[in-house]
Amino acid sequence: MAIIHATDQNFDENIKEGLVLVDFWAPWCGPCKMIAPVLEELNGEIEGKANIVKVDVDDNQETAGKYGIMSIPTLVLFKDGEIVDKVVGFKPKEALAELIAKHA
Repeated sequence: MAIIHATDQNFDENIKEGLVLVDFWAPWCGPCKMIAPVLEELNGEIEGKANIVKVDVDDNQETAGKYGIMSIPTLVLFKDGEIVDKVVGFKPKEALAELIAKHA
């Protein structure tokens, strides 16, 4: 499944079922640009296990505020709509794959 770009309006719908890794990011953020291709690659490997959703914090401040996002990139792992894990900053693909596997 393709990476989903969520908005304040459809965020809850995108995280309510299954395992979802949410990338809170912004276009001007250097580490966010570095993690984007890692997430693209990871997305192909976790097909069927988890989905990846990206939220631009500049355009979706309500959602970023609701989850207390202070630094970006922040990656939050949801399981059936509930937060189960969270990491801040750039992480290699292997670390993100482990994070997902831990909760799968």
